[in-house]
Order: sequence, then structure tokens, then C-alpha cells
Amino acid sequence: MKKLQVMNILSHEVREILAKERLDYALLQEIRLRIGHPIILCYGGKERVQKEIVTQDMVRETLDFVSNYSLYAYENELRQGFITVEGGHRVGMAGQVILENGHVKNLKQIASLNIRISHEILNCSNALFPYITKERCLYHTMIISPPRCGKTTLLRDLIRQISDGNRWVKGCNVGVVDERSELAGCYQGIPQNHMGMRTDVLDGCPKAEGMLMLIRSMAPQVIAVDEIGVLEDVQAIRYAMNCGCKMLATVHGDSVDEIKRKPLFGQLIQEQAFERYVVLKNGRSVGEIAGIYDENVQLIYREKDYD
Repeated sequence: MKKLQVMNILSHEVREILAKERLDYALLQEIRLRIGHPIILCYGGKERVQKEIVTQDMVRETLDFVSNYSLYAYENELRQGFITVEGGHRVGMAGQVILENGHVKNLKQIASLNIRISHEILNCSNALFPYITKERCLYHTMIISPPRCGKTTLLRDLIRQISDGNRWVKGCNVGVVDERSELAGCYQGIPQNHMGMRTDVLDGCPKAEGMLMLIRSMAPQVIAVDEIGVLEDVQAIRYAMNCGCKMLATVHGDSVDEIKRKPLFGQLIQEQAFERYVVLKNGRSVGEIAGIYDENVQLIYREKDYD
């Protein structure tokens, strides 16, 4: 199904090129199309440069399929630089920016596309639950991850299992603020990924505003957000915690020490706001754990525990 969804949004010429590669779409992460340059795949965590050069026609036809021949109808999405298509796959775009009152209104003359394939790996978060729960309740948990380590895939599976309940945690009402439509992969408002039976999703909503909206309207027990990064996000997290919500959040970084050096997150760590810090690493599998730390930033798990 995922393969068909991806192939359907590519130009016919790009489809033919990829068909010759006989790819395992479970390993395909990105397809990058830049006019005048080779097609580049991110495949199994490694870059594969194709010999074929991307043409304007390839990009134009792909845009037609992505937008159902109505790119103007996606003005709100283009303002953010991407369109989410059926299956939760995200098509990022770069080109000439159209400004209005100093803010991005739209894109035109699009010359680069980054098709990020959405993957679900059910139960990939199983190993994490014994460390982030106690007496079937979730700890406030921050996931720290470098790029392409599977943090979004891991977070998605955590949400699903927390929502449905498992041996480590009872089923909870989970509120998800999916600002970039990557977690739930909503298409026409309906999540394309498995998010659990007790999960409510605000799609395309800014994280800080969405967290407050969920608290007021949906009474979540857990709030999940991907890639916090600005002061407003941190302020909303504090508010959610004070309202009794458990927080599940991700942030870009290589280590706890790196996050501590950032003023925005260093204060949260000093306040012991989060009770668990999970650090991911580039490995052979999605969401591979380098270390887990408690609220005092003391190591409670490291990779060699699996040896």
C-alpha cells in the first residue's frame, strides 16, 4: 500500500527509474528531486545517487499528482513548505518565496522536492516502556534524537500503545498536536497512521496553541508533540504539566549534555520538569536507544544493557 501511494505521486519518468531499482519500500526514507541534479534516495539510512538527472517536467508532473492538478488550492500548506498526501507521506518544496506583509504567503517556481516516506513500525517502542512507566502510569518523557534516527516513528508507536494500553501502561486519552502532519499523517482530516483508539489529533496546528486547545476541549491525560523548539512550546508544556497532563515530546539533539547547554531546554532540565530523557542514535533499527536518563540526568540504561 505504501509503495503504491508513493508511486502514484511521482512523475511517470521517475516511476520508471525507481522501478528498475527494485527497491524495498520498507527501507526507502526519502526521494529528493532537484532540477538539474541527480535523483537522490535515502535508503536504509544511506544515500544512493542515481545517474538520471531531474528535469523540470519531472518536477512539474510530480507537483500535478501531489496537488491533484490544483496547487493553488494548497496555499496554506505551501506557506509551511510542504504538502501531506494520502498515507501520511510529506512532500517538502523549495523555490521562489512570495511574501505578504513580511510573511511567507506561497511558493512559486518550485525547483526542489523532498518526498519523505511515512513508515509505521508497530511495537518498535516496546523496549522503552519499562523505563518510562511506573505502576502503569507514564513519566514525563523527552526523546532526544539526531536526524534520521526514527524519533517520529518511535513517538508514533508510543502514542498508539499509550492510547490503547498495554502491560506497562493503562489506556489513556492522548492529545496529539501534529503541526507538520507527520505523526498521524492526516489526509482530509483522517489519520492515515495507527494512533490508538483514545487519541485525538489536531492536524496542522502550531504546537503551543494546539496544546492549550486540547487541554480546554479534549481533557487529555497525555499530550504528545514532535520537535519542540521555541519558547512558546516550552511555556505550553509547563502549563500542560501544571494541568496534570503527562508530556511526551521530542527534540533535536545528540545528547543530554547538548540539550542542557541550550537555554530553552536547560531550564526545563534544571527544574526537573521531565522525569525521563531518552537519547536515540543512528543504528541498524528504528529508534535505537543510546541511553535513558532520570529526572536528575542520571543514566539508568545504556546500549550495552542489550548485549
